Amino acid sequence: MTQDYKTLLEPVTLPNGQVLENRFVLSPIVTNSSTQEGFITQEDLDYASRRAKSAPIQVTGAAYIEPYGQLFEYGFSVDDDRAIPGLSKMADAMQAEGAKAILQLTHAGRFANQAILDYYTVYGPSPQSLHTPIDHQVLEMSPRKIKQVIRQYGDATRRAIKAGFAGVEISAAQRLLMQTFFSPYSNQRTDEYGSQTLENRARFGLEVFKEVQKVIDEEAPDNFILGFRGTPEETRGQDIGYTVEEFNQWVDWILEVADLDYLAIASWGQNIFQHTVRAEGRYYGQPVNKIVHDHLNGRVVMMATGGINSPDKAMEAIQYADMVGMSSPFITEPDFVNKLAAGKADEIDLQLTNKDIDDLAIPKAAFKDIVRMMDYGKGLPQEARDKLREHEKNYDSK
Repeated sequence: MTQDYKTLLEPVTLPNGQVLENRFVLSPIVTNSSTQEGFITQEDLDYASRRAKSAPIQVTGAAYIEPYGQLFEYGFSVDDDRAIPGLSKMADAMQAEGAKAILQLTHAGRFANQAILDYYTVYGPSPQSLHTPIDHQVLEMSPRKIKQVIRQYGDATRRAIKAGFAGVEISAAQRLLMQTFFSPYSNQRTDEYGSQTLENRARFGLEVFKEVQKVIDEEAPDNFILGFRGTPEETRGQDIGYTVEEFNQWVDWILEVADLDYLAIASWGQNIFQHTVRAEGRYYGQPVNKIVHDHLNGRVVMMATGGINSPDKAMEAIQYADMVGMSSPFITEPDFVNKLAAGKADEIDLQLTNKDIDDLAIPKAAFKDIVRMMDYGKGLPQEARDKLREHEKNYDSK
């Protein structure tokens, strides 16, 4: 192993005092192998068990906090106490080799594709008429509905604690509900959650974190981990929604109401960890991750993600981060970090063949619709993505 790669294998300490043995994170990816009701299956557990040694922090795919926030048809749910037994088995499988299992809590808002197909209606900060995946209306959330969703985040946190997860992650990335409140494009409200001021746009997210922290304080064991996944700069084509400065202010406000342990950077596109600031101003052209990392100044552990699929890319990403997150590479190479630590980086293999499927514990019906998202980031070779795409036909027998 080269001297350079040793940086990736050094321990890192979270703000809550927990020491992680290396700098890698198994980032969220939805295998889409749960039941249609959102319950964990044995295939979910087998997949998690095979990756129990992959990274010291492992974040589940998006667990929807209510049916109107469901993005994927076979994703799993945290919206009902009936989900707790399965989630408990998932936490055990992920943590069997000492990793910290984090349950990602998600509300997809106007992008809740499965809710659209099931109910023909979804919620958001402001009314909209959209056409994907079918023509549908986005209903403006009433103040009462906003308070209900905030409570649902708290209830989901409570279930994660009961299920034995080491922490929860609140996702406000990639146009999910929380981000659309923060966005001046999506948020056209005129009330206290509206777009007139940055404080108003930030309010919904802050109230969610305040509620989640309240539940953690009341019910979680010591050192329970709280994470935040966000997109630091909103871009719409050539237009800019919110800026990285506004995002950094939002993080500062979150830290006033919650004990945040990590911030994971997420966005659309390829090689996200290399993105540069597009808004005109003093940061224009500088690495987005550098601006955020410098602003955090050690207060929170920052995770770089997006397109990191080799040791060299991981080394590049760690320049402006404390940890590096990978999702799709761990599908075909769950032993990525172990090979790197053993000085066998040249044996890391992201390809996928039929003979690998059983060894990798990839569910028979898996990654429905997800492979299309992988195509954006290209974290796996084309041949591997095409092999995963073949599993979509197996949903006909689910």
